[in-house]
Amino acid sequence: IPIFILVGLLVHCVFLVSIFDIYFSSPLVHGMTPQQTPLPPPAKRLVLFVADGLRADSLYELDSNGTPRAPYLRGILENNGSWGISHTRVPTESRPGHVALIAGFYEDVSAVAKGWKENPVEFDSVFNESKYTWSWGSPDILPMFAKGATGDHVYTFCYAAESEDFGAEDAAKLDIWVFDHVKNFFNSSRSNQTLFSALNEEKVVLFLHLLGIDTNGHAHRPNSREYQENIKQVDEGVKEIASMIDNFYGNDGKTAFILTSDHGMTDWGSHGAGHPSETLTPLIVWGAGVNYPQKVTSQFFEDNFLKEWKLENLKRLDVNQADIAPLMASLIGVPFPLNSVGTLPLEYLNSSAHFKAESMFTNAVQILEQFKVKMSQKKETTLSFLFTPFKPLSDSEQINFLKKIRLYIQQQKYNEVVSLCKTLINLALEGLSYYHTYDRLFLGLSIALGFVGWTTYVILVIIKGHTSLTKTVPTNKKKSAVLFYSFVSAGMIIAFFLLIQTSPWTYYIYCLLPVPVWYAVVREIPVIQDLARNVLSLHIGQSIGFFLVCILAIEILVFSFFYRSALTVGLLVFAGWPVITQLWIQAKTKALLWTLLCVLLAIFPLMPVVGRDPNIPLVIAAGLLTLLISCFSLASLCKSENNYRDNEDLKVYFYQMFNVALSTYVVSSTHNSLKNKQGLPVMNQIISWMILVSSPALLLLSPTFLFQRLFSILLSLMSIYLLLSTGYEALFPLVLFGLMFVWINMEQEALQHYGLSLKPKLAVFNFTYAMDITQFRQLHLDDVRRSFFFVFFIVTAFFGTGNIASINSFDPASVYCFLTVFSPFMMGGLLLLKVAIPFVLVSCAFEAVQVTTQLSSKSLFLIVLVISDIMALHFFFLVKDYGSWLDIGTSISHYVLVMSLTIFMMVMNGLAQLLTTQRLGLPRRTKHHST
Repeated sequence: IPIFILVGLLVHCVFLVSIFDIYFSSPLVHGMTPQQTPLPPPAKRLVLFVADGLRADSLYELDSNGTPRAPYLRGILENNGSWGISHTRVPTESRPGHVALIAGFYEDVSAVAKGWKENPVEFDSVFNESKYTWSWGSPDILPMFAKGATGDHVYTFCYAAESEDFGAEDAAKLDIWVFDHVKNFFNSSRSNQTLFSALNEEKVVLFLHLLGIDTNGHAHRPNSREYQENIKQVDEGVKEIASMIDNFYGNDGKTAFILTSDHGMTDWGSHGAGHPSETLTPLIVWGAGVNYPQKVTSQFFEDNFLKEWKLENLKRLDVNQADIAPLMASLIGVPFPLNSVGTLPLEYLNSSAHFKAESMFTNAVQILEQFKVKMSQKKETTLSFLFTPFKPLSDSEQINFLKKIRLYIQQQKYNEVVSLCKTLINLALEGLSYYHTYDRLFLGLSIALGFVGWTTYVILVIIKGHTSLTKTVPTNKKKSAVLFYSFVSAGMIIAFFLLIQTSPWTYYIYCLLPVPVWYAVVREIPVIQDLARNVLSLHIGQSIGFFLVCILAIEILVFSFFYRSALTVGLLVFAGWPVITQLWIQAKTKALLWTLLCVLLAIFPLMPVVGRDPNIPLVIAAGLLTLLISCFSLASLCKSENNYRDNEDLKVYFYQMFNVALSTYVVSSTHNSLKNKQGLPVMNQIISWMILVSSPALLLLSPTFLFQRLFSILLSLMSIYLLLSTGYEALFPLVLFGLMFVWINMEQEALQHYGLSLKPKLAVFNFTYAMDITQFRQLHLDDVRRSFFFVFFIVTAFFGTGNIASINSFDPASVYCFLTVFSPFMMGGLLLLKVAIPFVLVSCAFEAVQVTTQLSSKSLFLIVLVISDIMALHFFFLVKDYGSWLDIGTSISHYVLVMSLTIFMMVMNGLAQLLTTQRLGLPRRTKHHST
């Protein structure tokens, strides 16, 4: 088994990683020449304010009494500058947002996985192209642009990482820190000649990163007083800084100002997904070279914001987030960032038609440069007879475009120049995408082929080794040798073909993986023939019916990834299972409990996603309910007259119950403390970490009798889960565990019902004395249902309290008992632990089902593997890279999720065996022998 599981793990890891190579490789190319507008720029310096986490509506809308939230900025957009909405892309996180703003390209999702702090790909930015950049703000954002810069002209001033505390009294102090430091910086320059002359140079950028709004939004939600007060403070700060800078330069009218945000935030204080509240950010531009407000009588946008914001008569100029980088570059006259894919928003510029035309031409040439480099790279790594170029931008077409544009500039037909440049930019971007996805179909087919082969092989292994459907067929040595050599030669041809094209090493894995997999399948052709004969001799109607039911069941699972309510439908069907199969006749109480718990669990997928509105009393109720159930269980354990009970064991349970009580107290006291702005109490933090460490150890001290060990697993996991809960989800593991408990009992009844074996006495069943290998039985059709139940419960464990957004939309409130200072990997790890706890409960119950129904864990697990692989293949074909960013993100995360689930289930299988069979021995005074 271990070898098979290792191979399975390896194959699934390849399938999982492939999606990043196929859909998410870095779009960046290197080796372009910088492009700069030949005319003098309107501004000498640029001040960029980024209010992290600021939503467009929060800034533009009026208060309940009709006054603007940010009076200074409102005055600017009404009298001095231009405004609009900047549309960001998924994932709406700080790092990709800032990269789009300052470097002008959308970072691929794989970069987010590499962390906020490092620079996974070298890229050019407006800061790098400037003469000097000074920046103030968060240590998570600033170093990334300084690190990528050539030379030593990007200076950063950051506060300590510990200041980013969600539990702090008020996060607005982060912004006040920035404003104070900028003021001190300018004051000190008067007595520092070097700094003074540097500040008076051209092409200078000042970047103020304001994190307070984001931190307050996470901690208190965007509709809170704290978030809105913070906007007022930022407005005040921007006003002071702008007036101070104007005074410093003697009001020379050569400073341009931009205020925007990297991403928005949902009403429940998270970001990362593609909800409009996360993707719509404000953009206000004023100062040198910027258009004044344009009055209009009517303008049409699909949203109704203009009316709400009372801005119907001021022209709203929307841009994509990456368009802001070329805007900054043209305002101060630096080369456009080399990797920028933004289009210069001309309506923001207040300059001559000649300047606009030249800037647009520079923009077009800069994007065309990237296209040329991308094309030559692809050409070099593809055999000439297989290379199909991007027709609309062949070499001759490019020359035509550039000739025409230059001619129009000479003839001063500037409007024609602009429209031609826009066409050229769109074509170049299409071409970039074409070459970036050039190998996608070929790689996708390879992976799909591997997938189908692997699933077929697993089905054959199940049928051959675990059922009595086929007889062993003698192998023909001569035939198998021919087969082996033909597959080896096919592999060599593929490898040679890849070698000529100098393909990356990962391509070898994707293209060669199907070869051994299909070899293993084709070797079993006699088994397939034998199986076909056997199946044809069965009742055709029944076979087709069984097949259709299987397909329908898997479709419901696939559907549940899009609509959580599909799980409710599934659970209600499960509730009727004892009635459909007549099981309720022999076990009325168990059947009634099963139906009741299925209906209870079916409520959870209909609830709103976790984290929207915290409800601490429900968490406390869940803790008390766990203690109540524990008392009843312990009482019944003490009453039982079996002599396998041990006083030492009872102590372990009492410690675990004490942990649950402690968790309940810590959650209540921590959230009260944070509510009163007193931060996270140190004592609570220490207790939380101690519970996290001690719970698994206590679990392994408990006896390995079936119900006692499962009860111990519940207590241990509940004490951790309570600390990570903020609302109704605290009740979820309890109901899920109740159902799992009844499931184990119901499977015993099912065994008896189908006459497969005698009913073992569950009360004295011990995990450690797992049955002798000869007692394992062959698979029965009912075992397919058992495996399906497991996969369904695993999916329910994941989506029961939230959809995909609940994990990628980062809600830090869940981890406040452990830490409140921003630390993405620690917080992410704890959130993953929270997601994993229901999984562990289901896996341990499945382990119990396997052992008590006398099946080898391998056979049931293989069926589970087939079900999840068929689901994964579904999602592989549903992955798309067009449409809205939300659709793209969701389709990819679904595939990654199913693949992770499969890999995760392999790991969980091992973990469940460890948790149910292992026991730490403590030195004991008396010895008890179980009989």
